[in-house]
Amino acid sequence: MENNHTPKILIVDDEKGLRLGTKRLLESEGYLVETAENGLEGVKSGTSTEFDLALIDLKMPDVDGIHVLREILKAHPNTVCLIATGFASYETAIESTKQGAFSYIPKPFTSEELLQKLNQAYYKRQLLLEGEKWKKEREERLLEITFEKTRLNTIINSITEGLLVVNKNGEAVLYNPSALKYLDLNSITIEEHIIDKLHPKIAELINKFLFAYKIERKSYSTQIEPATDKQLFIEATSSPVPNPDGTLAGVVVVLKDITGLKQIEMLKSQFVSMVSHELKAPIAAVTGYLHLFNDGTINLTDEQKKGYIKRSQLRLDGLLKMVNDLLDISRMETKTINREIVKLDVNEIIKNQLELFQLQINNNKLKVNFDAVENLPLINADRDEMARLFTNLISNAIKYNKQNGSINIKIESSERYLIVIIKDSGIGMKPEEKAKLFHEFFRAKNEKTKNISGTGLGLSIVKRIVDSYAGKIEVETEYGKGTSFKILLPIR
Repeated sequence: MENNHTPKILIVDDEKGLRLGTKRLLESEGYLVETAENGLEGVKSGTSTEFDLALIDLKMPDVDGIHVLREILKAHPNTVCLIATGFASYETAIESTKQGAFSYIPKPFTSEELLQKLNQAYYKRQLLLEGEKWKKEREERLLEITFEKTRLNTIINSITEGLLVVNKNGEAVLYNPSALKYLDLNSITIEEHIIDKLHPKIAELINKFLFAYKIERKSYSTQIEPATDKQLFIEATSSPVPNPDGTLAGVVVVLKDITGLKQIEMLKSQFVSMVSHELKAPIAAVTGYLHLFNDGTINLTDEQKKGYIKRSQLRLDGLLKMVNDLLDISRMETKTINREIVKLDVNEIIKNQLELFQLQINNNKLKVNFDAVENLPLINADRDEMARLFTNLISNAIKYNKQNGSINIKIESSERYLIVIIKDSGIGMKPEEKAKLFHEFFRAKNEKTKNISGTGLGLSIVKRIVDSYAGKIEVETEYGKGTSFKILLPIR
């Protein structure tokens, strides 16, 4: 690390081995390191002392890493925070960066990967401090910054958002490379009249200030798609830059890439469309059967009537399950689930679920191996949610198994987690199917699953329940040989 200042870093992680191992590594690299063994301790340390960097675990038993991140940045906005997670995903990255994280590090990470990320983060920290210093020194000299390119280029060019500053005549006085990308321009010349080259919506934002009778101390925002073929969505925000005497010096436009957020909106729209399709099919089928019953020109035999009634019942049962699953997902999304947290014995939960599925187990001639564990640590959880979690997993182990197959259920515990492993000898999954396993409405489609019914929501609900308890879920699978789910639930 080529700097006279010794970086000070806070490590917040509930895994003792990882926490202490990372501490030793960073101290050998010249960092000053402090650690916190849980989220609340991390908040206390990170807000009472300003650290250069903070490495925060996403999943902790008391409060999650996003909460710790928010509290630290609230107290010390220039502390550069990184999120470490074993569940790295598109949603995780979006959420952590939205809340102010510099980046995220997927677990497990190598020492080289960690040090590279921290070096980048510390460089960002230096730029932030330099930017604060520059802001204080230059707030009355906005139009002179074009003559200080050597000093400012590093700072301006490192900003990931696009930045464009125009003076009161509509001439460009400052921009960074990101602005060219987001404005879909090849070049900008300092002092050129830039307004006519901009997207009409951005030009309108700037003109709100340039043609105003007096300066309004407010900002205006709009969303644009600069070039449809690039799949890029930009949020542009314009703000006035006043002179010390209160007159208008110019306008600053900040351009932010919101493509990720737009993609999430599109996914939600697709989700609604998919739900509508899934609901429409069973309703249409039952309606068709009822029309046959009411059509006086058609003579149905008793056997046909029984068949139509049975099909209608199956369709409505499936529809009811789908609606209940959707309601569960909705309540999880909006955090409106009413929980009654009690101490639970997972032995009892699994035993009860196996009794409910005994008929299906017998029909499929499956062998279930499950031995209750004595003196098993209890978990604090809602009984209905735990029942739903293991209902979905055991149901899948039965449905996607083979005749005369087996289901092995094993329970063990570590210092912090209760671990349940449910392994079947069934169909298994291909790698591309495993990658989409926890997506809403995803169901593996191949020659072995075409006659298996389901909503495609069960494992999505399982993942959400496990995440809501700061737990973990791991999957091992091989097509044609079976699948193993490993669920880790915090003991405390």
